[in-house]
Amino acid sequence: MPLGPPSSAIYLQNTAPGFIATPGRTPTSVTVHPVALFSILDHFLRRNDKQDRVIGTLLGTRSENGEVEVRSSFAVLHSETADQVAVDMDYHRTMFDLHHKVSPKEVIVGWYSTGSTLNTYSALIQNFYTQETAPHQAIHLSVNTGAEGGQQAGVKAYVGSPVGVNPKPENCVFVPIPCELRFNDAERSGLDLLASTPANSSNATFTNPASDLELLERSLVQVSEMLDRVLAYVQSVLSGEVKGDPAVGRYLMDALGASSEDLEKGEFNSHLQDTLMVSYLANLVRSQAEVSSRLALVKAS
Repeated sequence: MPLGPPSSAIYLQNTAPGFIATPGRTPTSVTVHPVALFSILDHFLRRNDKQDRVIGTLLGTRSENGEVEVRSSFAVLHSETADQVAVDMDYHRTMFDLHHKVSPKEVIVGWYSTGSTLNTYSALIQNFYTQETAPHQAIHLSVNTGAEGGQQAGVKAYVGSPVGVNPKPENCVFVPIPCELRFNDAERSGLDLLASTPANSSNATFTNPASDLELLERSLVQVSEMLDRVLAYVQSVLSGEVKGDPAVGRYLMDALGASSEDLEKGEFNSHLQDTLMVSYLANLVRSQAEVSSRLALVKAS
């Protein structure tokens, strides 16, 4: 699911010398997991009143086709004034060493910041993380929390690109790349629990996670609602109220599989019997293996 509207904006930065150009493959897209996003929002809520934004390190994996998967993140201490910006590099490296011991497959892929503004200091920080991710390019995740007036909450991803004959930090350009949110089944349960919490947090009470039976019930209800929407759409198309979309029709045909004629001919019952037979044979083989192992133990004793 996209995290923000597409943007073609380019931000020019001005920084001190020391830019390092990396020959690695340019990232083509960024995928963010909810754990990393919640960590960034938690860091923003715990910031000092004097801080306009917070920054941190992004951890994840890279693929050969240029896709970057952001799995986790951690905060980095920093301070900004009108004259300078300071980043605690020792704290950053210490935190990365601790995370690397827990998740050795995750590496530094870039950094994040809250807010929608990319200023001069952003290029300085981008240059530092470019050195940390060499020979790969560092990505920058800009998380807009919506706290500023007139700003829409969302997430955008950028990569730094040098311009000019002799690349220098002051010629750094931030180029937007596609960014989306992805979650697995385990994270989906947590997201559903958070979504079911009332918006008024002052009187909200957090309940225990739903059991497997409750999750199954919710899934069946959702499937039933989706089938009702599909049935209403098909009926409206057949009655001529709505013009049918060939792409939607092909998708429904591929998803539903068997046609009404196959169901009338008993194909569904035949497939169901085959499934039950395979399940019965699997249970029978499992039982025979258990009996054989116990007989072997009896003979050995």
